[in-house]
Amino acid sequence: MIAPLAYVRPERLDEALALLSEFGSDARPIAGGTALAILMKQQLVRPNVLVALDGIEELRLISKTDDGVCIGATATHREVELSPLVSDCAPLLTRTLGHVATIRIRNAGTLGGNVAHADPSQDPPATLIALGATLTLVGPDGRRVVPVDEFFVDYYETALREGELLTAIDVPRAPAGTGISSLKFLPRSADDYATVSVAVALRVDGKGLCTDVRVGLASVAAVPIRARHVEEALLGHELDSATIDEAAAAVRDEIDPISDGRGSAEYKREMARVFVARAVREAVGATAGHGA
Repeated sequence: MIAPLAYVRPERLDEALALLSEFGSDARPIAGGTALAILMKQQLVRPNVLVALDGIEELRLISKTDDGVCIGATATHREVELSPLVSDCAPLLTRTLGHVATIRIRNAGTLGGNVAHADPSQDPPATLIALGATLTLVGPDGRRVVPVDEFFVDYYETALREGELLTAIDVPRAPAGTGISSLKFLPRSADDYATVSVAVALRVDGKGLCTDVRVGLASVAAVPIRARHVEEALLGHELDSATIDEAAAAVRDEIDPISDGRGSAEYKREMARVFVARAVREAVGATAGHGA
């Protein structure tokens, strides 16, 4: 059961920040509540005050920026998935969100809540890493911007400081010719956590050489990770089959999976290698005039 608690619903960001400051560790922000409600029922967290963010209009906006799209933290997965601005600027994110859990969850859960929850098995953070997204954090000390691949610290721990809120996610526009891929291996039902989830965004030049690449993974470590060793093995090279296989093998030394009901740690390492290779091949095949 969830113990009795206070519920406040501010209409402005400054009001929400003041409430979090006033109540300190006794308060928790809540958006869609799909994760927090479960933690509260399990009594893993026991706030005395819930500060609801759904009444703050500015936190739900999705807007065009000079170099991409800005997604308010309380925009739901479904709103982001269906946004023409997002599909035009970041089709990889649209694709990923279309496969998150069930439509019921996507209609309630928020993208910012998903990121701030820092579950290492969720898919959106891996895609945001591949897209080079940045996060806007606002708190008592003002506003700061953090690259998404520097945001996750440990299991369910982030770079958020006391009293801070994640307010927006900025995603840069994918340059023309960018090849994308988002794949996950699901050993159970389609709405289950993945054994491994991979997102790739890359570009190749007229000679077929890789000029830019970002690879994000989930479900393979304590945090969503950016596979820099894989990227280094691809960057500047022609993306033929041998190069892709060699680069994908490097992921085994970058991840730290645990054994659970979705597979042993060694099995997950092997599946990470397999799915990184598949995702890179798919991304290469999606670039203009190139294939692998």
